[in-house]
Amino acid sequence: MFVDVAKVKLKAGDGGNGAVSFHREKYVSSGGPDGGDGGKGGDIIFVADRNLATLADFRYKRKYIAKNGESGKACRSSGKSAPNLVIRVPKGTIVRELTSGKIIADISTDAETVIVRGGKGGYGNMHFATPTRQAPRFAKPGVKGEELEVQLELKLLADVGLVGFPNVGKSTLISVISQAKPVVADYHFTTLTPVLGVVRMREESSFVVADIPGLIEGACKGLGLGHQFLRHIERCRLLVHVVDVAGSEGRDPFEDFEVINRELRSFDEGLSAKPMLVAGNKCDLASDAQIERFKGYVEARGYKFFPIMAPINHGVEALLLEIEAMLAKLPPITIYEPEELPENLFKQADGGIEVTTRNGVYFVSGEKVLRLVESVNLDDYESLRYFHKMLGIFGVLDKLKNAGIKQGDTVNIYDFEFEFLE
Repeated sequence: MFVDVAKVKLKAGDGGNGAVSFHREKYVSSGGPDGGDGGKGGDIIFVADRNLATLADFRYKRKYIAKNGESGKACRSSGKSAPNLVIRVPKGTIVRELTSGKIIADISTDAETVIVRGGKGGYGNMHFATPTRQAPRFAKPGVKGEELEVQLELKLLADVGLVGFPNVGKSTLISVISQAKPVVADYHFTTLTPVLGVVRMREESSFVVADIPGLIEGACKGLGLGHQFLRHIERCRLLVHVVDVAGSEGRDPFEDFEVINRELRSFDEGLSAKPMLVAGNKCDLASDAQIERFKGYVEARGYKFFPIMAPINHGVEALLLEIEAMLAKLPPITIYEPEELPENLFKQADGGIEVTTRNGVYFVSGEKVLRLVESVNLDDYESLRYFHKMLGIFGVLDKLKNAGIKQGDTVNIYDFEFEFLE
């Protein structure tokens, strides 16, 4: 099954906690703190895989979680950093932040791209020793890994896009000029998924052609298959509009030509501005007068016209030579640049710290303060001093004052209660 859009949740690994430990050795008294640092959490990395052609794998697994870093150990031993989680996607996959739709990365090269980063490991208590605080009984917790929900969108990497109504001969044409093997039959919508083919003109000269499933009127609004696959020609450097000049199915080639151009323009103004060649197929079924009249109509609108009979490869060589010549002058395939993401994307405002009041007690909650409470020894004087200092740094004391707290009022932080003293 061809799938070109998927939504997934990504969670990078958390950093390991720093260790609280004291050196113990025979004949060594008061060895001092020797708690090691926590290891770094694993990143989530996206890499292009040329062997993948669809996002179908992401229909069944929608959450990816990297491993956490190990906690620090005694004897100044740092915890082991977690391995990165590598996710393979088809080349040409766009990664967007789900809520804003901003582009995070375009996976169109062989380079690895970090999408969410693992948290740093926390410091062990060996870092908090000072001449006046020689036995710190607290350590720093590891930083939480980034968490993000993204949309994956596959946009094929092709130099040339074949567009046109169903059954005009696009699949036949790509099967003649490349090694692609699309389904070819005498009925509409034979091609249900985009097909890529490599056209080799000569040694060291080739280009990629994409056969886009047939468009119909209203494709930009979701009718037929067109809306689903129009995105795959957004990267194309050149379009080849294939038209049934004979009108063999009772359609008017002039109207067909205008309808497809209108659908491209309605979907994206950039598509209608792309360079385009017109290939008039099924010339064996049309009279010379029909061909000449359509040629004049097309050329009057600024397009080059090539009469072809795709099944027998008639007139195709001239079309390919013109494609090759135009591609040599056109810029390379579009690679989308990352966009500026919304602020506080990976964290809540103020670290998610909230102050609420119930029955005269001020309750403080939030991920930051929870990890702070878990990291200190509240029965130790030096730990309490560190705890109070971090409350000021995190802005908790200011939030309490803004909430109207007074001297002697009770503060509750995850069941740890104390009186507020200025």
